[in-house]
Parts: sequence; structure tokens; C-alpha cells
Amino acid sequence: MAAVLSFSDVSKLYRRGREEVAVLDHFSLEIAAKEFVAIMGPSGSGKTTLLNLIGGLDRPTTGQLIVAGERLDQLSGTELAHWRARHVGFVFQLYNLMPTISAERNVELPLLLTSLSARERMLRVAAALELVGLLDRGKHKPGELSGGQQQRVAIARAIIADPTILVCDEPTGDLDRHSAGEILELLRSLNQDHGKTIVMVTHDPKAAEFASRQLHIDKGQLIDATAPAAA
Repeated sequence: MAAVLSFSDVSKLYRRGREEVAVLDHFSLEIAAKEFVAIMGPSGSGKTTLLNLIGGLDRPTTGQLIVAGERLDQLSGTELAHWRARHVGFVFQLYNLMPTISAERNVELPLLLTSLSARERMLRVAAALELVGLLDRGKHKPGELSGGQQQRVAIARAIIADPTILVCDEPTGDLDRHSAGEILELLRSLNQDHGKTIVMVTHDPKAAEFASRQLHIDKGQLIDATAPAAA
């Protein structure tokens, strides 16, 4: 299957005083379309930087980075923002929902910059909420929902514009084990039943088992890439 994501000899450097620190060091990786990949590694290993590059939130210092057919290392800031809106859905540990508006309005937010009519937007919102099992909670505000339900709303928002890639940063890190399992089952369903490419950073080996492949990185380099046993 063709690669939807390709890092070729990518380095990401940050300046700390007079010293340059390589957070990613000549990093190469390919991820195929419709893969579910878990990224693991110790604190400071480069996981978050890797995720930021994949999601177009940052650009490499050197090397070539192709995601969804675009050379991200060559795009301007404006071009990168437009690319990100078309191709990436983000799921974060702390949900990042607007507390004063309903679940359905939170899910609708990415569509407000499109040319869709209000009716078309709400049809898509209803479909996304139904997909995550929360169609009956659309009028509730985030504070009226459990943590697991809030994360489902965040996932609905992430998929509302039909992105090429879902980028998940510790999506179960703030949840109890039961709620975490439900979220991971939902992500696996989005991957297996709906063909979504998912890249997930996690510190939890149990969460990583839901992925079709695990990547272990340390000191900015890929040290292992394994396919776990079926969960």
C-alpha cells in the first residue's frame, strides 16, 4: 500500500543558548495509508516533535517530509495552515473543547471556515456524533459530559472534515481504564471499518496494542518498529 507519510533523513534542531539540540536526528520513516501506528518512547525522545511535524504544526530543519502528497518542508506558513485544515484531524489528551457551547457546536467548529450551508454542516455533525455514539448528547455542554464522552466529542470534531490522517496525542492519558478502552476501540473502528490513517503517541503499552504497528523512538531516532499481536 502506498505511503501516506514519508520522512526522509529528517532532523529537527532547536537552539538552547549557544547549543543546537537535535530533537529528531536524521529520522526516516514511512507510514502506509490506513495504518494505525502507535509511537512510544521515553520523555524527551522526540515523540511530540514527530507528531507536530506529521500534523503540520512544525517544519523540519533539514530533510524531506511528505504527508498526503505534499512536501511539508517546502510549504509557507499560510500554505501549511490550509494543508492542515484539509488533511489532519487532531485528538489531544485534554479534549480542548469550548466549555460554553454544546457538543454539536464544538464538532461543527472546523466546518465554519468552509462553504457548507448551515443545514449541510448540521447533517455532518449529526453523522459524526452518531459515529462516536453520542447523537443523543449533542445539546449537552462539555461540563455535562463524562471525560470519555468529552473525548468522543473531540474525536467527532477531528473527523468532521474527513481528514487524511488522525493525529492523536495521548488520547487516553486523562481517562480511567474503562473509558480509555472505549476510546481505543473507537479509534480501532475508525481505522479498520472507515479506513482512517491514525498516528497515536502513547506511554501506555496496553493502548499501543490496539495499533497495527508500534514505533519506538529514543534520542530522536527510530529504534524499533514492531507489529503487535492482535488485541
